[in-house]
Amino acid sequence: MLDATPYDFGLLTNRMHMAWLSHIGGRLKSDYRYSIGLVYNTFPWPTATDTQRDRISALAEAVLTARTNHPTSSLAQLYDPLTMPADLRAAHTALDRAVDRLYRAEPFTSDRDRVEHLFTRYAALVDPLATTGARANTRIARARAKATPA
Repeated sequence: MLDATPYDFGLLTNRMHMAWLSHIGGRLKSDYRYSIGLVYNTFPWPTATDTQRDRISALAEAVLTARTNHPTSSLAQLYDPLTMPADLRAAHTALDRAVDRLYRAEPFTSDRDRVEHLFTRYAALVDPLATTGARANTRIARARAKATPA
């Protein structure tokens, strides 16, 4: 079991994470299958200020509160696209927008757009020289300087 804060919970229950899961996670029939090593350990978390974290936490709490407004409904009923309660849909929409803004100010146009952005961030995390260039690595910069004739 993950020890998730509401901030983490908010990130793990939003559209950004689900887009990542749909490309990284496995499937069992039509259901997503989580693999801690593949899904959570590779997810490129955004950098957030304390204020942003507090906002995400509050929005995640709003999702939980909206669920409790419908105590006789199962999760399957709550998340059926045709019958999802309006307050739950609104809470998720607000959470999705706030999490998207943690990644960039420009709105994402689709889940594909989200995944492309996440893969770019992931590539920068696993290969920082590819994004910062060899000049940022002093050892490589010194070696190149020695190899370059004066």
